Amino acid sequence: MKIGLYFGTFNPIHVGHLIIANHFAEHTDLNQVWMVVTPHNPLKNKDTLLKDSTRLELIFLATEDYPKIKPCDIEFQLPQPNYTVNTLAHLQEKYPKNEFSLIMGEDNLKSFHKWKNYEVILKNHAIYVYPRVDEHGQTNNDGEKYGFKNHPKVHFIAAPIVEISATFIRNSIKNKKNIQPLLPNKVWEYIDHNNLYRK
Repeated sequence: MKIGLYFGTFNPIHVGHLIIANHFAEHTDLNQVWMVVTPHNPLKNKDTLLKDSTRLELIFLATEDYPKIKPCDIEFQLPQPNYTVNTLAHLQEKYPKNEFSLIMGEDNLKSFHKWKNYEVILKNHAIYVYPRVDEHGQTNNDGEKYGFKNHPKVHFIAAPIVEISATFIRNSIKNKKNIQPLLPNKVWEYIDHNNLYRK
C-alpha cells in the first residue's frame, strides 16, 4: 500500500488540512494519507500548543468520515527532538509492506536540502509537493526554482491552494470571532465545548 505522510502540529486541524489530504488521497496514486502529529518540542514555547493527545483526538474527529485519511502518532514514541528520516525508518520497520512518501508544501521544498540526511530520504521515498503562494503572490510548483525539476522522486501535484492558517484560527477564537466554517464540525464542537484557545 502506498501511504502519503502529511506532517504537522495540526494546532488545530482545519478544513485546509483536510482539503489537501483528501486531494492527495483521491487524485494521486497514494492509497491513504496519514496525518502525522508532531509532538511538542520540549525546547520550544508551548503557550498556544494543545497537548499532543488533544491534537490527535481532534484529527480522529476530523477524519472519521474519510476512510483514506488516518491519524498517526508514531512520533509520540520517538525521542525528541526527532527527525523525519528517523520517523520514516521506524515506519518502514513497523510496516514493511507499505511504501511511504512525504507530502509537503512547496515552501518546505525550498529548505529540504537542510534536512537531516535528506539524500537518504530522497533515495528511499518519493515526495509529493503541493503549491504554496510565495511572498510575491506567485506559485512555482515545478521545482525548477529549488533544483528538483524532473527529479524522479519529486512529484508536483496541482492541488488546491488553501490559504488558511492555524495561527489565524487560534487568534480569531481568542478574539471571540466566529471561525466555524474553517473547522470540521466535530472539531469546532470539541474546541467550543472545552473552551480551547480562548485565553
